[in-house]
Amino acid sequence: MTTMISLSDERTAFIIFGITGDLAYRKLLPALFEIISKKRVPGSLYIIGFARRDWDNQKLRTIFQQAIEEKFPDGSTDKELLSSILDHIIYIRSAFDEDKGYEQLCLLLNELNIINRLYYLATPPESYINIIRKIGKHNLSFEGNGFTRVVIEKPYGRDLASAKLLDSQVHEVFNEEQIYRIDHYLGKETVQNILVFRFANGIFEPLWNRRYVDHIQITVAETVGVGNRAGYYETAGVIRDMFQNHIIQLLTLTAMESPVVFNPNAVRDEKLKVLRCLRPLVGEQVMKNTYRAQYVSGLIDGTRVPGYKDEPGVTATSRIETFLAVRIQIDNWRWAGVPFYIRSGKRLPRLMTEVAIQFKQAPLSLFERQNLAEDIPNMLILNIQPDEGITLTFGAKAPGSINEIRPVNMNFDYVKTFGKEPPDAYERLLIDAILGDATLFNRNDEVIAAWEFTDGILQAWEKYPVQYLPVYEAGTTGPPGADDFIRSDGRQWCSL
Repeated sequence: MTTMISLSDERTAFIIFGITGDLAYRKLLPALFEIISKKRVPGSLYIIGFARRDWDNQKLRTIFQQAIEEKFPDGSTDKELLSSILDHIIYIRSAFDEDKGYEQLCLLLNELNIINRLYYLATPPESYINIIRKIGKHNLSFEGNGFTRVVIEKPYGRDLASAKLLDSQVHEVFNEEQIYRIDHYLGKETVQNILVFRFANGIFEPLWNRRYVDHIQITVAETVGVGNRAGYYETAGVIRDMFQNHIIQLLTLTAMESPVVFNPNAVRDEKLKVLRCLRPLVGEQVMKNTYRAQYVSGLIDGTRVPGYKDEPGVTATSRIETFLAVRIQIDNWRWAGVPFYIRSGKRLPRLMTEVAIQFKQAPLSLFERQNLAEDIPNMLILNIQPDEGITLTFGAKAPGSINEIRPVNMNFDYVKTFGKEPPDAYERLLIDAILGDATLFNRNDEVIAAWEFTDGILQAWEKYPVQYLPVYEAGTTGPPGADDFIRSDGRQWCSL
């Protein structure tokens, strides 16, 4: 039987500022289609686009249909359902700083008798404050019989001062319970599995501390370059694009204590405690504990790709890092003395995000002969993408009359175990935002604490400028200096 949109009196409007952009096309519209088709929203859901392009309702509906057909090319989508959704899509053409668009939005929400409204800022960050102010000016943030929420994309500021300014502007219009700062990494199934793996099982949590863990590595590797994002990347680099948000979130989830209950504030309280225990990196300590580099031309999958400085929009004298390694210490009872090594870069040999926990070696080697397990120690790897799963490496005796120990793996593969691909991160996060579950969204004190730590690094780089960054060829595992960076501690990176 064909699924139709409910005609319940409860009506929700999902208002996307910047709906003509790439994020809306690739992620938000397909996610909303999935949410509606799975009946995850009570009542009727209206999708309202707000942007400057010369579109109309029909154009937006055509774009929506194209986005769905690209996402589901096998033609398996319910055509009657799709047709019903298209009837609930409306476009408002307006610049973000023009009152007429917001006046039109007010009239439309009243005309449709919308009870719940969720604003999504899928625009360049420089438009955030304008949009927020206009929402406040036209009294669009009030909560009547339903809810009103705002979802704000990263980057939430570009340094500590701008993050605080943005936060103060947002709080003039919305209260904290209405604000959902989104980081799509937190919507990934395996990121959520970090908490389940740790706190729903009694096996590994007793070992998850300085007594048994030698060190932890977090790697976020990309094969792509900056593409058409050079304008953004020249002001961001790895530190703002990946480190300050995605990577620090992975760090807090890996290092946090168990919350007293599993609810939004309890989980975020524990993440905040980790951020406040990060040993500050300032001044010369930054130069000792960070390593930057920039990719040059090389081969990716057998194809020659340009170097960073050859990308359109990048200056010939750019000192923006496309590779970053950071050594972090967490000064609390659980992690004192355990280094966390962070590594992220573009144009690396494969797409990979993982958290690797390396355990300490056995105190005495009883098996002297061909003991390969000594070279490959016990390792627990949480694979975030692209192959979601968990791998445990340990030593086992190889067949034969001698005590030859070889490393072997125990694997959990998400797709093989559950028989399907994990849902898209945006689908999970949009459902949570609509239903009012803020567990996987950043609270304001988390964002500020993350920026306080990151700002120390940025200030030191400005104080101790370098004329040239080390380089690495695209398609390689990174600069040789990054290997020396971790080798100086007697350790080595996991393979890429």
